[in-house]
Amino acid sequence: MPIAEKLLAARKNKGLTQEELADRTNITVRTIQRIENSETTPRPHTLKTIAAALDLSWEELMAPELISPAASSLPAAEAAVVPGPPDYREFLQTICLSCFTYLVIPYVHFLVPAYLLKRKRVTDPAVAAAARRIIRGQAYWVIALNAVVLLTLAYNLACASLGKRQYIVGFLLPVFVMYALNAVVIIRQLLRIRRMEPVGIAA
Repeated sequence: MPIAEKLLAARKNKGLTQEELADRTNITVRTIQRIENSETTPRPHTLKTIAAALDLSWEELMAPELISPAASSLPAAEAAVVPGPPDYREFLQTICLSCFTYLVIPYVHFLVPAYLLKRKRVTDPAVAAAARRIIRGQAYWVIALNAVVLLTLAYNLACASLGKRQYIVGFLLPVFVMYALNAVVIIRQLLRIRRMEPVGIAA
């Protein structure tokens, strides 16, 4: 029986909806839908997680074509712990952490994660797209920082020309706010990555 049919039958036997299975496994509903519709081949780690949620053994749910010859020759207990592909979340977390270089080189710091992405030579399009989004976000932050500084300068010049020097704003406050906002954005990205479903990365 194909893996899609096995998963669908096992889920219905447990009386679970796709949403309930997603909550139990911390796997997205879209991923479960794609597996049940035979739109994607699930990775061993994903299958182990789903099997555990459905009270099945890994071998019961695992499609024969997903088991390598080396794994199939092992005893059942050993085959069940054959490691899957490496987790890409660590790489994306490194990309995020490298963005903190804005504290030292704020205007060109996004070149650091860009270099890491180029050096890793990621072949997984989803991982590469996620890394590029992080890098683009930092490039946008540089643009926003420059805009805030220029707006502050324009405001101060307007106040000075109108003789309202008491309303002049120092540059330190808006820059500090922008730095704090970027730190919040990076931390939120880190937390989001840690909650993502583990999927392999090809290096």
